[in-house]
Amino acid sequence: MEYHSINIAEKFAKFSEHWSPKIIAQMNDYHFKLVKFQGEFVWHDHKDTDEVFIVLEGQMLIRFRGHAVAVKKGELFVIPKGVEHKTSAQAECRAMLVEVSGTLNTGDAGGDKTASCEDWI
Repeated sequence: MEYHSINIAEKFAKFSEHWSPKIIAQMNDYHFKLVKFQGEFVWHDHKDTDEVFIVLEGQMLIRFRGHAVAVKKGELFVIPKGVEHKTSAQAECRAMLVEVSGTLNTGDAGGDKTASCEDWI
């Protein structure tokens, strides 16, 4: 087996679309995904798993019913399972997600922003 590090900047350079997470690594049953986004996402939840956002560039807002949390470059936030939320960014934000493999980005909400949960780069 060949071992090598993963260059995050090189991985980000391989895609331009927003709201379409790309898997870059797997640890046990968890995927590490990179995502670019700007604008508003959809209200959704993940009934069976927590979701982690680590902001690498820019900043994002995570809305919950009744309040919101700003997450800036160098910060992370864990969204507990089953909690409805909606992400957004005024300018392009680049983040890493850590989620159980097979987690759909829109949960059960569906819609045109639903991305493949098996898209590796």
